[in-house]
Amino acid sequence: MGTECDSYDTSFNSISESSFSCVSSSVGLELSSARSSISNDKVVPPLPCNVNKPHKANNAAWEAVRAVRCEEGPIGLNHLLLGKKVGSGDIGKVYMCRLRGFNGCDYAVKVVDKEALMHRNKAHRAEVERQILSTLDHPFLPTLYAHFDASHYSCLLMDYCSGGDLHSLRQRQLSRRFSAPSARFYAAEVVVALEYLHMMGVIYRDLKPENVLVREDGHIMLSDFDLSFRCDVVPTMQPRPAPVPDTQSKPAEPEPVTSCSATGCFFRKSTRSRKSKPKRTPEVAAQPAELVAEPTEARSKSFVGTHEYLAPEVITGKGHGGAVDWWTLGIFLYEMMMGYTPFKGPTKEATLANINSRSLKFPAEKPDGKDQELWESGEDLIKKLLDKDPRRRLGSNRGSADVKRHPFFKDVNWALIRSTLPPGRDEHKSRRSLRRTKSSEYCNRPPHFDYF
Repeated sequence: MGTECDSYDTSFNSISESSFSCVSSSVGLELSSARSSISNDKVVPPLPCNVNKPHKANNAAWEAVRAVRCEEGPIGLNHLLLGKKVGSGDIGKVYMCRLRGFNGCDYAVKVVDKEALMHRNKAHRAEVERQILSTLDHPFLPTLYAHFDASHYSCLLMDYCSGGDLHSLRQRQLSRRFSAPSARFYAAEVVVALEYLHMMGVIYRDLKPENVLVREDGHIMLSDFDLSFRCDVVPTMQPRPAPVPDTQSKPAEPEPVTSCSATGCFFRKSTRSRKSKPKRTPEVAAQPAELVAEPTEARSKSFVGTHEYLAPEVITGKGHGGAVDWWTLGIFLYEMMMGYTPFKGPTKEATLANINSRSLKFPAEKPDGKDQELWESGEDLIKKLLDKDPRRRLGSNRGSADVKRHPFFKDVNWALIRSTLPPGRDEHKSRRSLRRTKSSEYCNRPPHFDYF
């Protein structure tokens, strides 16, 4: 996979066990040192105890947070029991944790050393991520349960995903790649998540398998928003494009000629020749309007992301917008189906040169049987997403509305996507008992540990 665009080697002080709460699982960011375009956003106050997000209704983790808020006020360090470290990134570490008195709910906490980020000129990225997370309310995106500061540390309490990330899950496949139906399932849920982010005026810019986590129920959750940037977007209702006529349809059969039989004809046959009535041309029904919320006017010149996933317009520095997310979706789908990224070179510089100049190629070996048609449809979708010209790239103008309409997703029920059975659902279910953390793992840890 990709490598970090900038690295660091800094020692940090140790902090007490009770200093942390939970955040989402494994991270593994690879980023650049470019500055974010976000600035001067207001600080979001803590949520009151009666707040309940719609898709979190009757959710045990959310109800536990609300109970603590209502009884003891805002959540802080004293409410948390720390578990194991589950991930790390460029701006922080992620730990598993629980609320004291609620042993059935696992959370994840992202811990950021603000002073260290100040020295590295990256404090704004942590603030950007917190601001974005505070606005999200979607089943395929993290829920920010609480945010609090402790000394020079900033903590974000979020969902814990017991299934790991898609990069690790792909490595465990027999061929180190997903089948076409499995790749379509994960890509479809990513499309829905990107659709919501773009509607909220958030351009993600860091899509890759390491940042796509798998929840306990097998559905996905995007993570790590410190490279994202916010912009203005104006949702509009636009008519759907007319369906392409079927040129292979059979010609209309001539109407059968009815003759007058001896027993069935009681009227005199008219001698006047009938004039053939002109056939009416079927009118094309007006296409219903659909919601389009794509940030087409957004522009940024920051050089951020993972090298293998960078879009050409990011590399050239001419300015990029929401189309970069559809480029990364193409790289993401390619890696899910082929097992590797399409433009990777021996060095970072070679990878960037390949992205700008090398044409897209697919392996000659293709699956046989029932998945062959879906596989070829997936290759066609990848070609349209990896158009080097962002103006022609699929999704750059109408966003997810055009991406969803591609034949690769023709069997996806978008309205009921949350009810779709995830790949390997039985396997996930069988592993639940192994993944559940015992309460003793939170209590028997040493009183201090190293932050980094």
